[in-house]
Amino acid sequence: MATAEIVDRPTIRQTQCFIGGEWIPAESGNTFETIHPATGEVIAQVAEGDEADVNKAVTAARKAFDEGPWRQMDARERGEIMHRLADLIEAEMEELAALETLDNGKPISDSLAADLPLTIDCLRYYAGYADKIHGQTIPVRGNYFTYTKKEPVGVVGQIIPWNFPMLMVAWKWGPALAAGCTIVMKPAEQTPLTCLRMARLAQKAGIPDGVINVVPGFGPTAGAAIVKHPGIDKVAFTGEYKTAQTIMADASQTLKRLTFELGGKSPNVVFNDADLDAAAAGSHFGLYFNQGQCCCAGSRLFVQEDVHDEFVAKLVAMNQTRVVGDPFDKATQQGPQVDQAQFDKILKYIDIGKNEGAQCLTGGARHGEEGFFIEPTLFDGVTDQMQIATDEIFGPVMSILTFKDTEDLIQRANNTFYGLAAAVWSRDIGKAHLLADRVRAGTVWVNCYDVFDAAAPFGGFKMSGIGRELGEEGLKNYLEIKTVTVALD
Repeated sequence: MATAEIVDRPTIRQTQCFIGGEWIPAESGNTFETIHPATGEVIAQVAEGDEADVNKAVTAARKAFDEGPWRQMDARERGEIMHRLADLIEAEMEELAALETLDNGKPISDSLAADLPLTIDCLRYYAGYADKIHGQTIPVRGNYFTYTKKEPVGVVGQIIPWNFPMLMVAWKWGPALAAGCTIVMKPAEQTPLTCLRMARLAQKAGIPDGVINVVPGFGPTAGAAIVKHPGIDKVAFTGEYKTAQTIMADASQTLKRLTFELGGKSPNVVFNDADLDAAAAGSHFGLYFNQGQCCCAGSRLFVQEDVHDEFVAKLVAMNQTRVVGDPFDKATQQGPQVDQAQFDKILKYIDIGKNEGAQCLTGGARHGEEGFFIEPTLFDGVTDQMQIATDEIFGPVMSILTFKDTEDLIQRANNTFYGLAAAVWSRDIGKAHLLADRVRAGTVWVNCYDVFDAAAPFGGFKMSGIGRELGEEGLKNYLEIKTVTVALD
């Protein structure tokens, strides 16, 4: 039997609010616990910021935007500083990956292979954009010279989720910093530690004080204060659609610019002419990666009837050999859910699926006696109306639905108020393009799943969001366009 390769736990360094370049306790003096999901043990006490701390952070960000050097400095210098931040993250990659695993529970192999490289790449991508933001000259009637400028939107509030803490920081910081904005960020209360560590590295890289401010805390207090604050010009939120509805209502008083990247119930379609081995491996990854805690997870798996039995057998075999356990062991493939609330929610949906008549082929229960582990669960015989087929579970629970023909499949795939992602597996390129055209989703993968790149826009249709992250589209969300017209007479 091979010896387990266990990665050492990291040192906890930053647990306070980071405001105006200083580490300070919450104004109230309150703290909250952040825990290790594999054991339930308390990792650290973190400053619990609220409205008073958000006010301080907005004041610092406003001053840095209105008076500071960040947006006025040479754009290439801004890009060079962002590159230095990426370099510092890369230099501390091992420790940051361990910190992500400690706070979130994801396997260390995933932190090292996915979260950290994607974080670094995103920051470098937008660092390269910093000196390529420019307007146009426009021919207009009369003797006038008209041009446009692209300017930073101002102070931005950013509220991020717990499933990819570091990567979500990069997705938010990257375009905002490249544009010249200043930031007030609230990390998820479940996973604040890597965001705070990145703030330390940002200061070390040379990002001026006040440009980045981090206020840990809870949504109804710190998050709501960010949304309502008149000194914040834009809010970017990643999370659940019901929270986005509250944000939209609260932000209406100041007409803040808003971008939302929200949840999904993504259809993943396997045709009978697909490479079934590749489709099974891709579909398995597309659901069970990150413990199923992905907004774009392929949780509605549509399989054409005549390959159903063969395909499902492949998924069952993968689940039966999946390694669930200590996230600090490099051999582990699946770690715990992020916290007790998420753990309880998933188990409740598993019970609902059983009671609704779906056939539980694997899993269906907690794994072990400690921590928030859930067995990789696979339901067959799922129908469109079952709750496990309509609700976002956000856990390691896959639902298998069957279909006969393409037209029926398209209607069923679109029968959801979500529209974040979709995938199709087929050797028929015409059929694949038809699905890509007809499915109402912001991202469609063909013969692959969960392929992300900093250059490719990501976001949703319908209740899955407003606007896009990543790519040039993601940058546009942090810019205002100003038109200047000069009389030449």
